[in-house]
Amino acid sequence: MNRGKAIGVVGAGAWGTALAQALASDGSEVLLWARETALAAEINAQRTNSLFLPGATLAPTIRATGDLAELAALPVLLAVVPAQFLGSVLAGLPDAPRDLVLCAKGIEAGTGRLMADVARAAAPAASLAVLSGPTFAHEVAAGLPTGVTLACSEGEAQWHRLAPLIARPAFRTYFTDDIIGAEIGGAVKNVLAIACGVVDGLALGENARAALIARGYAEMLRFGLARGARAETLAGLCGLGDLVLTCSSTSSRNFSLGKALGEGRSAAEALAGKASVAEGAATAPVLAGLARRDGLDLPIIEGVCRVLAGEMTARAVVADLLARPLRAEPESSV
Repeated sequence: MNRGKAIGVVGAGAWGTALAQALASDGSEVLLWARETALAAEINAQRTNSLFLPGATLAPTIRATGDLAELAALPVLLAVVPAQFLGSVLAGLPDAPRDLVLCAKGIEAGTGRLMADVARAAAPAASLAVLSGPTFAHEVAAGLPTGVTLACSEGEAQWHRLAPLIARPAFRTYFTDDIIGAEIGGAVKNVLAIACGVVDGLALGENARAALIARGYAEMLRFGLARGARAETLAGLCGLGDLVLTCSSTSSRNFSLGKALGEGRSAAEALAGKASVAEGAATAPVLAGLARRDGLDLPIIEGVCRVLAGEMTARAVVADLLARPLRAEPESSV
C-alpha cells in the first residue's frame, strides 16, 4: 500500500465500511481499521463485512487492519467510530499534523463536547473537518448518488485539499466552514429521528410525522443558533437534509429505536443485541441537559429523553406535546 496516497478510515462499522467502499470506487487505496481482529481478517480474506454491512462486496483496494498504529503515518484519516468512543480511539494514535475528518454524529456524554472539541483535545496537531449529511450506509456502499457537507475548520484551503480526495462521481461534497453547524445538525437529527420513530410505532400517521419533522427542525435551529451555528448550514444537507432522511425510514437505527419505543418496548429491550449504535440514545440526555442549562425550550427532545429513561410512556409524551399552548409558527415568535 502506497502510504503517501492512501486514505485511512478509523472504524469498520456500517458507515466506516461504506465510506471506505466509496473512497475505493476509483481504485484508491484505503486502509480500514477494525476494532475486531476477526472482522479485519474477514474483510481481507472474503471482501465482506457480515457483521455491520451484510450483502456488500468490498473493493480489492480496501485493506483492513486491527492495528491502529498502521494508520499513524497517513496524511488523511476519516474518524468513523461511535461518538462516545472517539476520544479514546484518537488517544491511541500518535498526535501528528494531518487532516482528520470527523464522521461521527453526537455529543459526548459527561462533558457535553461536540466531536470537534473532543478531537482538538486528543489530536491538537490535526487540521479538523466534519463530514455529515443524509447518508444510509448501504446506499453509499452500493454507489447510489449521495450529497454531503464537508465542513473545513481551515476554510477553502483545506476544502481544496480534501474535496478531491473524498468526492467521487456519486459521492458529492459541498463546502462550508461552519464546523459547529455541521456537527449540531448531525447530532440533533439523531434524537429527532427517535421521535419520528415513536410516531410511527404509535401509528399516528404521516401528518403527525411531517409536523414533528418541521417542529423538530425548529428545535435544531434554536439550539444551533444559540451555540453559534449558521441557519443556512442547518437548512442544508447536514441539517434539514439529514433530518428528513433519518425521520422517514427504518433503515435509520435511531428511527427503528423510536419505533420500538412507540410499540411499547423499553429502551433496554430495543437496544439489546444490536451490533450497530443508535447515537441518538446517548445524545438525547446530553442535548437536553445543555438546553436546560442555557434556558432553551426543546420539548420534543425532552420528550424523547423521558421515554428513553422510562419516566413516561410514548403515548403520554405525545399527549403532553399536543397539550402545549398554541403559538405563532415563526422561530422569532417561539
